[in-house]
Amino acid sequence: MFDLQQLRCFVAVADELHFRRAAERLNMTQPPLSRQIQLLEHNVGTPLLERNSRHVRLTQAGRSLLAEARAILRLAENAGLRARRIGAGDAGSVSVGFTAGASYRFLPEAIARWRSEAPDVDLQLKEMVSLAQLDALDAGRLDIGLLRPPIQRPGLRSRCVAREPLIAALAEDSPLAQRGSLRLQDFDQQPLVNYAPDEARYFYDLLAQLFGARGIAPRSVQYVSQIHSVLALVRGGMGMALVPEGASGLRYAGIVYLPLQDDAPATPVELHLVWKQDNDNPALRNFIH
Repeated sequence: MFDLQQLRCFVAVADELHFRRAAERLNMTQPPLSRQIQLLEHNVGTPLLERNSRHVRLTQAGRSLLAEARAILRLAENAGLRARRIGAGDAGSVSVGFTAGASYRFLPEAIARWRSEAPDVDLQLKEMVSLAQLDALDAGRLDIGLLRPPIQRPGLRSRCVAREPLIAALAEDSPLAQRGSLRLQDFDQQPLVNYAPDEARYFYDLLAQLFGARGIAPRSVQYVSQIHSVLALVRGGMGMALVPEGASGLRYAGIVYLPLQDDAPATPVELHLVWKQDNDNPALRNFIH
């Protein structure tokens, strides 16, 4: 079987139609060049060049092989270049998990920045709840997670990339919807669309802490895991809700968003970027700095 060096020699001779000029182009002497051509003809099984003391020209088989040889050399060069770029982290792919809440504000901005900084890295985006992301990161099925804390897994590293306040979401026909803002106390004994403790533990615990520390007891009427599901139930008149401020970008008809007054923490909702410490994907460094 012929090799790339034989093809390079053949293409040089085919271009120059002169062994001395081809040898100079390849920075070699004529005898090794002639041996490479002879080896190629032996491996192919047919003459590729007609040569005598006056001229060199391609045979019909040589003309046919020339186009293929150029394509093979281009492919080899491109393959090597891509491998080097992947090794340097400038190409390849990165799998990114994200919660639904991350997609309202942080994720669109992050995607735009990542694509600008690493345009040849393919982003594979997967919407997943936080617990599923942690499992996927542990198993190596994700490179990056955008999720809610806590991050209590050995071998995972994280940093907080966004903080935002909670706001109230109410049906527009609610008596409270006419106010300019609400207090947490306004939720006492009111129907609350709450977060599921199994799949949305972060928000479930956050609301339990906020209300419990103030002796406020809303009536949880439904438990769901996704913020857009919370808003759908609010719109349907099931109750009030607390959602991250970024969710107000979802312009649900029939829903009013109101800020909370000073008895609520300023920015209690956190979003963390998480990755596995021993992840060897070179492209990962573009996304965690």
